[in-house]
Amino acid sequence: MSSLLNVVRTRRLRSTPELRRLVRETQLDTVDLVYPLFLRHGQGVKNEVPSMPGVFQWSVDRIAEEAKTIADLGIPAVLLFGIPNSKDPIGLENFAGDGIVQRAIRAIKSAVPKLIVITDICLCEYTDHGHCGLLNLGEPLPEPNLPEGYILNDATLDVLGKVAISHAEAGADIVAPSGMIDGMVAAIRQALDQKRYQQIPILSYAIKYSSSFYGPFRDAADSSPSFGDRHSHQMDSANTHEALREARIDLDEGADMLMVKPALPYMDVIYRVKQSYQEIPLAVYNVSGEYAMIKAASINGWLDEERAVLELLSGLKRAGADFIITYHAKDAARWIEENKEPGKT
Repeated sequence: MSSLLNVVRTRRLRSTPELRRLVRETQLDTVDLVYPLFLRHGQGVKNEVPSMPGVFQWSVDRIAEEAKTIADLGIPAVLLFGIPNSKDPIGLENFAGDGIVQRAIRAIKSAVPKLIVITDICLCEYTDHGHCGLLNLGEPLPEPNLPEGYILNDATLDVLGKVAISHAEAGADIVAPSGMIDGMVAAIRQALDQKRYQQIPILSYAIKYSSSFYGPFRDAADSSPSFGDRHSHQMDSANTHEALREARIDLDEGADMLMVKPALPYMDVIYRVKQSYQEIPLAVYNVSGEYAMIKAASINGWLDEERAVLELLSGLKRAGADFIITYHAKDAARWIEENKEPGKT
């Protein structure tokens, strides 16, 4: 028999769940998770989103109970999206003191003060046209040198500042601009600072790709554009150097944290951003389409949901995510705790 003296036996460290856990390079924990919530007007509302099984739209009177459940699971933060009573060209409820998100913030902070409340800052859920900014529409056109229907970048910035202030006044802990409007971070930082909300961090959707994976979200948030698309302001999915440029711009404007969205098709981008800006906290958004794919496959018996979700979330951390916004958060938190039991991996 040939000599085996020089065989490297790396399997020695994989032989038991306890050993595998001891030498595991990437540790996924409940504190790495953020759970998105959808708010709408009404009483006793808990509407399941058809394309996202297990995800619901909530009315404010029920959100405190859900927030307590989330906190009890050890999830440290939620991200809020609002569906207004009525929509208009500007999205007035977006910055109204009694808007759906503002009311939800107060309800959550009253029930679970230590739960971190992050609020999405964009216009698409609130405008009657469904776009992320004010549009060049009307007679005469507000900007006659721009095409009709064009998103008015600089006019939108003023609205985004008002939204951020209204969320801060309601008690939000972090604001997260998501529209990919040029100058949005600087405008929001200036607006918050002028109102003495210097302590409110900005989590910027700095790198948000124009993606087919957003489809179920648009059902959940009622935010599909009434015409056209969002290619003019969201990033081209083929680009990575542009992602680094967008990250640097937002950091220079005052962003405290960065985000890459979506997550699964862009692990290379997550890695590159984290390597370039290691000192900056990096969020990734495991978006609705990614969630729906795993849910559909598990419902049909094609995937083991628990194993697939934990593998995916661990992969996102391995790529460089410091925390992960995911609709899997509640289930993942339960599975993570269960897997801490002796003998489980």
